[in-house]
Amino acid sequence: MTPSIGAADTGEQVSERIQISPELTALIGPAWAGEGAPLSAFSLGFSLGTGGGQPTLQLNQEAGRDGLDVVLLVDRNALARLGGQALIQSNQACFHLPCELRAIVRMLRDPPTNGEARTTYRGAKSIELVCETVRLFEDGDLTPTVCDGARTEADSRRLIAARRMIDERWSEKLTLDQIARACGLNRAKLTRGFREMFNCSIAEALAERRLLEARRLLLTTDLPVSSVGYESGYLNNASFSRAFGRHFGRSPSDYRAIGVAA
Repeated sequence: MTPSIGAADTGEQVSERIQISPELTALIGPAWAGEGAPLSAFSLGFSLGTGGGQPTLQLNQEAGRDGLDVVLLVDRNALARLGGQALIQSNQACFHLPCELRAIVRMLRDPPTNGEARTTYRGAKSIELVCETVRLFEDGDLTPTVCDGARTEADSRRLIAARRMIDERWSEKLTLDQIARACGLNRAKLTRGFREMFNCSIAEALAERRLLEARRLLLTTDLPVSSVGYESGYLNNASFSRAFGRHFGRSPSDYRAIGVAA
């Protein structure tokens, strides 16, 4: 089914409403911020945090929708069929937007295609965004922007900024002191709060981000394994292979062979 579109010129940018299917509508840009959703729809709102704000995912929030880059209106029954029943029933309203979802939102907001292909591309990305949001929520990989009362909202935002710094600058030689200074937290508060909020240490988060990049390179390029390790921040091929094997359960070469075969 070809998605249908509507457009509105805000004077600064053209916003679009894309009817992807009877169960899924994408609202892209500020012109559609106030549009009412059907009673059967559950909204997933995505903000990239342009202008210094925090990138966030908002669940079924009418208020503040004008600050969002993309809103997906999903039929509740359809979302439940995709495994999103727990997402629908969540008591949390706002989450930190992880790098995996930020990348999809950017491509949805600013697609690399034009004409009819642009609309089709946006439809496909909208479906991918729904599925990935459900997956990350089910895996426990979505972090509330403000957790329990154990820390202030300001400290929660600083910890989320630390995670964003790791997600976006993982290829640099980041140190704990660097991250602490950039986010406005002392080392102890950063170390303790980061583990409490993200269930891992700073070093583990950096390693995971680098290994995810290594996996992407293995599956999408023909670079030698040693070059993949180097591009992912590992100076020693043996240490890269050990780390990759521990994380993914297979050596880089085996993982590439299985991925290509699939």
